Amino acid sequence: MGKTEEADPQSLQKYGVPLFSAAWLPYKEVRSNLQSHHDDVDSSEQQEQEKEETPEASSSSYEYYVVLAGGGGEGSSGIPNAVLLSRFDFSSNSLSSQPIAKLGFGSDVPYRMVIIPGGDGLICAFPNSCRFFEWHEVKDNEDQKLGVKLSDKVLTQLEDVGQQLALAFNNDSSVLAAGGEDGNLRVFKWPSMEIILNEAQAHASLKDLCFSPDGKFLVSLGKRDLGRVWDVTSSTAVATLSKENDEIFALCRFSQSSDQTQILYIAAITDKGASIVTWNTSSWNRVSSKPVAREPVSSFNVSPDGKLLAMYIIFTVTLRGLTQGDVLLINSTNMRVHTMIRKAHLGIVTALAFSHDSRALVSASMDSSARVTLVEDNKSGMYIEIQIFLPVIGSSAMVGHRPGNSWTVNSESKVHTAKYEDTFGDDFYMLEPLSLISHCKELSFLSCLAAGGSRLRIIIFIIMLAIAAYFLKNQGALPFPG
Repeated sequence: MGKTEEADPQSLQKYGVPLFSAAWLPYKEVRSNLQSHHDDVDSSEQQEQEKEETPEASSSSYEYYVVLAGGGGEGSSGIPNAVLLSRFDFSSNSLSSQPIAKLGFGSDVPYRMVIIPGGDGLICAFPNSCRFFEWHEVKDNEDQKLGVKLSDKVLTQLEDVGQQLALAFNNDSSVLAAGGEDGNLRVFKWPSMEIILNEAQAHASLKDLCFSPDGKFLVSLGKRDLGRVWDVTSSTAVATLSKENDEIFALCRFSQSSDQTQILYIAAITDKGASIVTWNTSSWNRVSSKPVAREPVSSFNVSPDGKLLAMYIIFTVTLRGLTQGDVLLINSTNMRVHTMIRKAHLGIVTALAFSHDSRALVSASMDSSARVTLVEDNKSGMYIEIQIFLPVIGSSAMVGHRPGNSWTVNSESKVHTAKYEDTFGDDFYMLEPLSLISHCKELSFLSCLAAGGSRLRIIIFIIMLAIAAYFLKNQGALPFPG
């Protein structure tokens, strides 16, 4: 088990706009494109200098920006629809309290967004069409600030096509894919917008797309149907990704291992919760399916270095519509939790994105908040394993029951009740240990243990404590000598 992150006020900011999309700005590429327009800057010399520097070694010159999109939609709610640009400072682990740039859209809300990897700009999907936006520099006193503006380039092929629920670019920015609510899959060459594939009924309703690292394949997922694999060169479907039992394919992402082997991950939902399905990208056969939570998943992504998977699981929906959930960072090698971010947001997390160097994760939520979490090496795994495991033992001593659509935990004079909506089904109350810890973090472990009144549980607790001390001592984590 990995470590548990607590909220850092500076890395969590609210921007007054319900957020549907989040991504990291490709800073080097954007800066290079902008500098090419300035005669007084030697672009080639700058590019050579940047190639010799790694992000870690040049953290002072390499800047991190988060791009966010969302809004309140049509109507007179007063909530704007906009794309926001915020800056993240690694040294202070802080996200700018106000966006450094903001572009409003009137009554049109950008439901989806994709950043062009080459640094040319971004594309947003509005209710009936898609629009292309470019980066530009805005003079602020003596400084040049980064901004975003509507491009003169009109995406005619993506006008009046209805809501697009998925947008994706391949890694070299040469191919764009768009998936519609109507199930239509469109693939274009970029930037010419020459059509490569136009499949009217790829799915009943298309909800996610991802390109393989080499750009040869495109995977599409539909609503409650099978996944499909498309050969980009031949513009044909080459495989079908079959489901098992009651699986629902939710989200998909490719990755690449250290030996350059490509891997496909699909976040799936069953009546028992969320799982991660791994696929062989040569045979397109299922390799494994690993249950990771007994709660539904709303967001999923993979780090660029392939070491971590990120997902958001929902474990509580209150009667007032607020949600509580955890962001999990999962080790891709052993599928164990590397880091758990408890109650990351008050609303559903709609987007997760790793920075290009895999050093940070941004999460965006319907509660108008964005949060950046630093990704650190987990070198104290045993300590965290015990930290997580001990409350699990205590949870077995708690007296719990489920009256109607709620469950209660009694501990001494306190009663904690968590409500949930009928739409999640009866399995939603069957909380796995990770979620149970989050629900009961206000309860002391000893009071949970005492609530059971079982001598056997106390003995088990003492044994586990002794085992924990033994491993910690061997790792040199305890002050007394071995």
